[in-house]
Amino acid sequence: MTIYGIPNCNTVKKARDWLDANSVSYVFHDFKKLGIDAVTINHWLTQQPWEKLINRAGLTWRGLDEAIKSGITDNASALTLMQAKTSVIKRPILAKDNKVLCLGFDENLYKETFKP
Repeated sequence: MTIYGIPNCNTVKKARDWLDANSVSYVFHDFKKLGIDAVTINHWLTQQPWEKLINRAGLTWRGLDEAIKSGITDNASALTLMQAKTSVIKRPILAKDNKVLCLGFDENLYKETFKP
């Protein structure tokens, strides 16, 4: 299982703390250090709409030029943006075997996903 995000994101910290406290093993994929490949994003886009994968409430999105924002209209344009500016991706993404288990952190959803 892999959790994708950036280490200084509070939501990612909460998710990692929850996983650690509940003895759920995972690999952390740091967008800042490792980037993200198109194949992985395409797997996500088959499961989640690009509108959910891009965090339009975040600072990165809000800091984008309006022309760039208005140019994000489909999976292809969203993929290009997500690769260029990984901070625009909703965090964290928890995935296993290319399947998105959780998008963002919701303690109740994590409890449901990992209940014994």
